[in-house]
Amino acid sequence: MLIATDITKSYPTPRGELAILNGISLTLNRGDAIAITGPSGSGKSTLLYILGALEPPSSGRLTLDGSNPYDLGERAQAAFRNTHIGFVFQDHSLLPQCSVLENVLTPTLAASARDRSAASDERRARELLAHVGLGDRLDHRPAELSGGEKQRAAVARALILNPTLLLCDEPTGNLDRSSADAVAELLLALQAARNTILIIVTHNAVLAERFPTRYEMDGGRLNR
Repeated sequence: MLIATDITKSYPTPRGELAILNGISLTLNRGDAIAITGPSGSGKSTLLYILGALEPPSSGRLTLDGSNPYDLGERAQAAFRNTHIGFVFQDHSLLPQCSVLENVLTPTLAASARDRSAASDERRARELLAHVGLGDRLDHRPAELSGGEKQRAAVARALILNPTLLLCDEPTGNLDRSSADAVAELLLALQAARNTILIIVTHNAVLAERFPTRYEMDGGRLNR
């Protein structure tokens, strides 16, 4: 379960504090999928980074699976983020020198191996890549993939550790309509199959309409 309570975020400026988020509260259970829309600069990505334990709020409280990542030390917070949260960004952020399979396995390198093995990690990575339609591209480098294929690889990487929370920031922003539709369909199918909490931030109204629950950021607030 994800619980955000009265989340605020502001930044100092020469003219005083600039408020970005104003008292946002949100509760999501496993299996929930929401889309957040809103104009540029409305705070969508800032909220996503706070929910993903990448940037602390100015005030408020966040818990995921009963833990507040911002109560943890830096190393423990990074470990929590790696094992509990998956990220898919507009830029796929694949490592150019690594194969598709190696890219998907990257999060496992920093994760505790107490309940896993390298063999089981690789087996899961191969299964995920087959699921996203890249089973025959395991040894290819990112430069050899299309934009849609790169994003599908990024989705597989985000899910390799079976996170509670999957966060997507404009994941189809750099794709053509056909590739964007395919990635959106894939995200929703994988989220449902794995009972993950899925939050997507997008400017794409057509993409947002695919989601059962939609919010709009306006004036630093999250509105249904």
